[in-house]
Amino acid sequence: MIFVWYLMTAAVLVLFSIKCADYVDMLDKKTNMSGAFIGGVILAAVTSLPEMITSISAVALGNPGLIIGNVLGSDVFNLCIFGSLTLVAVGAFRKATVGKSHMKVLICTVLAYLTTGFVLFSGLDTTFPHVSINIASVIIVVLYAISCKFMASDDSESDNEDDNDLTVKQVVTRFVLCALGLVIASIIITKITDLIDQQYNLGASLAGALFLGVATSIPELTSSIALVRKGNFNAMVGNVVGSNMFNYIIFSIADILAFKSNVYEVSSDSKLLIIFGLISAILAMISLSIKWKNDSETSVEKSSAAVNGIIMLLGLLICISYVAFIVCSMANG
Repeated sequence: MIFVWYLMTAAVLVLFSIKCADYVDMLDKKTNMSGAFIGGVILAAVTSLPEMITSISAVALGNPGLIIGNVLGSDVFNLCIFGSLTLVAVGAFRKATVGKSHMKVLICTVLAYLTTGFVLFSGLDTTFPHVSINIASVIIVVLYAISCKFMASDDSESDNEDDNDLTVKQVVTRFVLCALGLVIASIIITKITDLIDQQYNLGASLAGALFLGVATSIPELTSSIALVRKGNFNAMVGNVVGSNMFNYIIFSIADILAFKSNVYEVSSDSKLLIIFGLISAILAMISLSIKWKNDSETSVEKSSAAVNGIIMLLGLLICISYVAFIVCSMANG
């Protein structure tokens, strides 16, 4: 029955996240805000609420080890979403408008990976004396602030026209209600995952990456699919890369709330998450670079087949990276 409740709660997350994507697409068309900012900050923050709530709940439940698996597992899965969608919708992705700020956010993400990796691999005490806050948490907050500034200054515009009769106020109200639904479902699924961890003895990091990491990434998955179906690749990419940076803020918040507990838990699974997450982020950067290079080419039609093939290959490699993490984690277990 525990897995039935898990799937039912996940289904509720799907419903609310699809509606959130609909309202974000409306905001993109109805306001002067850039799609990169709407997708990368507003939607990313909302679809990452499950990671935040579940991580805070994990601290309250006395299981902070779930947090690193939850956050980094979600980030690797989010990049798998990017890879999958660029793989299956490569033609539309290549032709779509995608803001250049996403590359800068990905660079911030890579720096966040390297910072967290240093803490996990070095074995050094990187906490501030007397306050027990990790220096990595401070660096991550700075990186997130920088990435938000990049997205806010992005001047890319929506590819589609507004065809909805709702007012901006109505859209915002419904968006907020859906966000509240995500929060409630997130709290429930955290408790269920903790019970699965206890019942099957999976280990906190692996349970966090598999069950929390995937379940709390359902909003990113379903909202991203919904945005791609609407042709809004700018908001989709922003949602994925913005969510990954927002997820890292969870480290900082949990680090403060956990007091003496170690949020940056060193384990074979957490190290694997850093390695495969970093690989996926770099592959995503290459994919965007190739897309933009193709945008500037004069003979686009002649190069389209080759560009499509390279982007599809990179998308496939990102998906393989996620599968490789799961296989390696199972082997270590």
